[in-house]
Amino acid sequence: MASAAYSTIKLFAGSSHPELAHLIAKRLRLPLARANITQPPSGETRVTITESVRDYDVYILNTGAGEVNTHLMELCIMIHACKIASAKRITAIIPHFMYARQDKKDKSRAPITAKLVANMLREAGCDHVITMDLHASQIQGFFDVPLYAEPSMIQYMRDHIDVKNCVIVSPDAGGAKRATSIADRLNIDFALFHKERKKANEVSRMVLVGSVTGKIAVLVDDMADTCGTLGLAARNLIEAGATKVYAFATHGILSGPAIKVINESGMEKLVITNTIPQSENCEKTNKIDVIDVSHVLAETIRRSHFGESVSYLFHEVPYTSGIA
Repeated sequence: MASAAYSTIKLFAGSSHPELAHLIAKRLRLPLARANITQPPSGETRVTITESVRDYDVYILNTGAGEVNTHLMELCIMIHACKIASAKRITAIIPHFMYARQDKKDKSRAPITAKLVANMLREAGCDHVITMDLHASQIQGFFDVPLYAEPSMIQYMRDHIDVKNCVIVSPDAGGAKRATSIADRLNIDFALFHKERKKANEVSRMVLVGSVTGKIAVLVDDMADTCGTLGLAARNLIEAGATKVYAFATHGILSGPAIKVINESGMEKLVITNTIPQSENCEKTNKIDVIDVSHVLAETIRRSHFGESVSYLFHEVPYTSGIA
C-alpha cells in the first residue's frame, strides 16, 4: 500500500537494474508500478503498462548496463506509453546515462550520441531526466537533475580510510576538477596523471604530477570500464612511494579484463556505486566495495515531486554502506 504522501507517484522499472528499483521503492515506501516488458522472437521490445497512470507523476528507472541499446529502447517505449496514457509528468531516472562518453565531436564526422539519446528521450515524451555523475560537464545542459556520488564517496573515505594521510589523485587531466573538489572538502593534497593514449581504453604512458610518497593514494574517476587506466595508475603510485592505493569510481562498468586488472593492480579496494548491477562482479573478487545510492535517488524523487530544492543533495547525503 502506497504512503498517502506519495499517492500520486508511480515508480516503474525497466529490466536493466531491478535490484536498485526495489531499493528505491522500499525507501519511498511505494510498491513498484506494474509493467510487462517482453522480447518476442522478432527482436523488438514490447511494453504494456498494466495500471492507470492518468494524472500521475511517473518515474521510470533504467540504467546503462548490459544490453544498453535494448534498455534504451525499453525506456523510450515506456515513456511513450505513459505519455499517451495521460501521465501528468514523466521523469526518466538513468543512474548511468547511456552513451555518456560520446559527448563531443572529437574528430571529423563523429556523432554526438549523448545528445541524440537526450533528443530521443524528449521526443518520446520525457519531461525531466535524473542521472548521476555524467562523463563530462558539458553535457549537463541536456538534463534537469545531474546528481553526484561525491558526498557518499567522501563519507566512505572518512569511515574507512585515514583521510589525514591521503592524497587524492586524478588518473587524467580531465578529472582534475573532480579530484580537487574532493581534496578541498577533505582539506588534503591532490595529484594527477598526464596520460597518453594509443587508442580508446588503451593507455601507453602515464606521468605523475605531484607527490604521494608515504601517503595513501586515492584515485577518483567517474567510471571504471576495463580498468586499464586505474590499474596502470595504481602500479605507478606504488612505484612512486604510496603506502596504499584505493580507487573510487561512480559507475562500475567492469568489462573485459577489468576483474583480472583489479586483482593484479596492487590496489586495496575499488569502491564503486550500484548505478550498475554489481552482484556478479562482487562474487569474482573481494577487492570491490559497493556504495548504495538508492537513498540519493529516492530523496531526489521525493524532492522533485514536492517541488523542493535538489541542490542540498550535491553536498549532504544520508549514507548507507554496501548494497542494502
